Amino acid sequence: MAKPGYVKPASTGLAAGLNRGFIVTRRELKSKPSCRRGRKSERVALVREVVREVVGFAPYERRMIELLKIGSASTFKRALKLAKKRLGTHRRGKRKRDEMGEAIAAMRRKA
Repeated sequence: MAKPGYVKPASTGLAAGLNRGFIVTRRELKSKPSCRRGRKSERVALVREVVREVVGFAPYERRMIELLKIGSASTFKRALKLAKKRLGTHRRGKRKRDEMGEAIAAMRRKA
């Protein structure tokens, strides 16, 4: 599947080459619902916020927060390693570490 925003180059009218094919006028297609996948809606954001307030952090998240509060480079790396172990991928781990950093910042702003 093409990425959003990709525009296929115009056909040349020739039978060979990269842009081969009969020249036609392109129709503007409506975006598919599958293109919305992964975008967070307002409702989901609100529900997650309420759940976080009520339930709090998971034990591994609390441990990550403690590691990040120490603030050294080694504990920063250790927090990523812990998140990777729990969540499965490097990218998810980095995102979770950033999220926990934001949580610490929010706690400091609150206090």
